[in-house]
Amino acid sequence: MLQSLRIRNLALLEEVALDFEPGFTALTGETGAGKSILLGALSLLAGSRAEKTVIRQGAAACEVEAALFFHDPCKVDALLASLDLPRCEEGLLILKRSLARDKAPKITVNGGLATLAALQGLGELWIDFHGPGEPRRLLKDSAQLELLDLYARSGAVLAAYQEKYRAWRGRQAERTQLATETRLAPDQIQFLENQLAKMDELELTAEAIEALERDLRRLSQAQELLELTQGLAAGISGDDGILSRVAQRVREARQLETLDPASKLLADRLASVSVELADLGAEFAGLSQNLVFEPGQAEQLGARMNTWLDLKRRHGGDVTAVVAARTDIKRRLEVQGDLAGALARLDREIAGAETATRRLAEALRLGREQAARELARAGGKAIAQLGFKKTEFLVRLATLPALGPTGDCTCEFLFSPNVGEAPLPLSRIASSGELARVMLALKTILADLDDIPVLVFDEVDSNVGGEIGSIVGEKLAKIAGRHQVLCVTHLPQVAAHAANHLVVTKEQTRDRSVVTIEAIHNDRKARVSELARMLGDRNAKSAQAHAEELLK
Repeated sequence: MLQSLRIRNLALLEEVALDFEPGFTALTGETGAGKSILLGALSLLAGSRAEKTVIRQGAAACEVEAALFFHDPCKVDALLASLDLPRCEEGLLILKRSLARDKAPKITVNGGLATLAALQGLGELWIDFHGPGEPRRLLKDSAQLELLDLYARSGAVLAAYQEKYRAWRGRQAERTQLATETRLAPDQIQFLENQLAKMDELELTAEAIEALERDLRRLSQAQELLELTQGLAAGISGDDGILSRVAQRVREARQLETLDPASKLLADRLASVSVELADLGAEFAGLSQNLVFEPGQAEQLGARMNTWLDLKRRHGGDVTAVVAARTDIKRRLEVQGDLAGALARLDREIAGAETATRRLAEALRLGREQAARELARAGGKAIAQLGFKKTEFLVRLATLPALGPTGDCTCEFLFSPNVGEAPLPLSRIASSGELARVMLALKTILADLDDIPVLVFDEVDSNVGGEIGSIVGEKLAKIAGRHQVLCVTHLPQVAAHAANHLVVTKEQTRDRSVVTIEAIHNDRKARVSELARMLGDRNAKSAQAHAEELLK
């Protein structure tokens, strides 16, 4: 749940720090007072994109910070771990986002720097927005099927079906490409075979290519290297080299040792130098021998290098690209050799994949059929409670002509708001007010299946008559039994059902406007005054009495 929220320099709001309680929180205020600022702050923390115009005029930056508590943070911690971000401590998630006029934006999650994409991924786990446009979404077939699948708990079966469906369609696409691919002409086959032969002449590993390049460099510099190594070997081990002179000094040091035993350590060190020089002379001599190339070896190295350069130019700039090209060439040649056999194998794979996909589609449809009957009953009952005395609500499945990404069927919500009228698709009969109530009824039913902790309803009661307001409030309060609900409302009947109440006010002076947000749920007098204002006149005794009655 959302525990606290701090907003600084966002739009018209200078600074506010709010603590939130579990359950149902109503957000009220005059039209244009700035209620959207609070929703905008939550939207920023959920990862929505923002322009720098949201920064309060005269301020260098705006900042939004929230603390969220999860009783079971396993999902959040798993996502944080995949994003390489600090995990929650004792279930607490700290989100912070700042937007500056002259600097890059900054996002932190539990103190670690994060990206906007990371914030969006986390947002999907903790908050869900339901705005004024939400009921219109109900007119889309895809949205209706999504709601049915949520009610049917079809998530696992749908995911398995979609995986099989993608595999099946992938095999079909592969076969189509193979069947329509022009058979290679003899000269094309010859060219590919020549390329493959050239590739097989080389050992296509990074180490082997590096060794080839090294040998070629040594070959091009062989004479210079040979002169240097032979000169070093002669200078060390030759007749007049360093080693012969050091050997003389070693003998003299041993004579000194017989006269002065204390000098033995020095004689031993000099003897070690002599041994090391002998080794160095031998190694330089060995290097010079390695630089003597056999006749034709230079030509062979040059040819191999030319082959490598040609392959690199044709197929890519590194060994990995050339190896990938070799694999592709080999596959194309194999296919040309047995095109009919390859198509037959693909046909068998396609048939097997289709059978598995249809089996899952059938399981998905059977679950939807049962859920459609149950959702129709529950939805009709919930809609009736929202003011439709004689209503009918149906969920009808329609078989698709072919398998699609969501199965072998789709669904359509049918609704009759008046007795004697046949149920028709929502798009043909529902007014905006009717749509709002149908959506709210379905949200109430589906709330128990949704594990997102924070639900935000922005004027969900718009186009709903005042006599239904109290029932809408009851529905939201029921949803708040399992979720933390924040609702922007203009209906006092809805606000009165909230356990918590925030009021947004805007004060205007000659040169600026200032927005404030204040919690009034612990001040009964202030709450009665706000409900009376929403009823028409905060100073009227009748409105105050009605507000008192609503709060009871």
